[in-house]
Amino acid sequence: MSGEDPRLQLWHGRFAGGPSEALQALNDSLPFDRRMFREDIAGSRAHVRMLTDVGLLAEDESQEILGALDAVEIEMADGTFVTASSDEDIHTAVERRVTELAAAGAKIHTGRSRNDQVATDVRLWTKSAIEEVIDLVHRLALTLADRAASAGDAYLPGYTHMQQAQPVALSHHLLAHGWSLLRDIERLIDAHGRVDVSPLGAGALAGSSLPLDPEQTARYLGFSATFDNSLDAVSDRDFVVETLFALSLLGVHLSRIGEEMVLWASQEFGFVDLDDAFSTGSSMMPQKKNPDIAELARGKAGRVIGHLTGLLTTLKGLPLTYNKDIQEDKEPLFDAVDTSRLTLLALDGMLSTVEFRTDRMAEAASSPYAAATDLAEWLVSQGRPFRDAHAIVGELVRAALEGDVSLVDLVGADARLGPEAAALLAPGVSVTRRTTRGGGAPSAVVQQLVSFRQRLAVLEAQRGHGDTDPL
Repeated sequence: MSGEDPRLQLWHGRFAGGPSEALQALNDSLPFDRRMFREDIAGSRAHVRMLTDVGLLAEDESQEILGALDAVEIEMADGTFVTASSDEDIHTAVERRVTELAAAGAKIHTGRSRNDQVATDVRLWTKSAIEEVIDLVHRLALTLADRAASAGDAYLPGYTHMQQAQPVALSHHLLAHGWSLLRDIERLIDAHGRVDVSPLGAGALAGSSLPLDPEQTARYLGFSATFDNSLDAVSDRDFVVETLFALSLLGVHLSRIGEEMVLWASQEFGFVDLDDAFSTGSSMMPQKKNPDIAELARGKAGRVIGHLTGLLTTLKGLPLTYNKDIQEDKEPLFDAVDTSRLTLLALDGMLSTVEFRTDRMAEAASSPYAAATDLAEWLVSQGRPFRDAHAIVGELVRAALEGDVSLVDLVGADARLGPEAAALLAPGVSVTRRTTRGGGAPSAVVQQLVSFRQRLAVLEAQRGHGDTDPL
């Protein structure tokens, strides 16, 4: 058994002795949840102010406790806070220290349980984390928009099944990744709305017989809503799962960007030259320049997806209400946010500095075979059914591949097509013809870029920038 005074435990009254070392080692979460110390102190401040409002704390007691909370926050922030072996989590640590500093400190837990306290802390932390991630996604989306705007008429092959399909503007390709990021922002904003609910006042599971005012506490903390069911309030971790899902899908999108950068940086493609600051070398091969950031962006997605599936598995069989299993929500959430933050910062730097080899892109996209669809559509414009046109062009492509005559010559000599159609196969012509809404022609991307920036501005206005900092 631990030699710690059992009275230092929040639940000491029921037990004659302290916890075993094995229990304490498994149970203690302070090593990872101490990063929520500001949220825990903010929640305690709001709770103390509410207790004072409803007459459960005298004004002098309130000021004494609030002063102690200020002192603990300073100690936590500057690294002078000294932990005790009884500090099994951040909530215990803060309360223990406040009780040491203030005679009235023992009253801080009036009407409160660690169950509603931890739920409040995690919600406050998650709100702030989502806002920070949204800022970084917004920044990356702007980078893609800026690079798209500066790409001009540059074009490259578009791919299906990793086979060259049709040429598209480089700006169009970059904005394709940008639109997926805008959806990520939408999902994060949506998740933020469901995080923004205060559980404080739900108690251990059933509320309280004391005259608490949960709505006032919610207002003090900047939450936009208050819980409706105390059982649900302390057991709900949907908001963590939703946040992990939004980060997982964001990770998938970042992984796709990374995968393309890996391909494009290869000698086989040669579409990009990565800045030295965002590349690495080989310990053995002097000639190497490796796209490690792109590869890590690809690999980190699996890490975040693992956190999502792990927490879902943890939660799937839990009965109401709070169970200690729920302690497993924090480490995956913290790591997923940290991973997303670092990946976004690194990719933004890489994309801001990458040199696009537009000459190599144009060379790869200038094969006459890439304009085969244009030939079929030209025949359609002459009145032929598309399936007939598709078959005619397909036969000419096969003949060119199997024989000694080029596709351009075959098309020019074909009575159904001729020189006018053959001109469509010239380098750079096909890409200019995709002018329908959302199409890949440089001229079509001009309006798309306007729409993209407008949508980004709408999302920025939608999330707002009110003062949501905790007390």
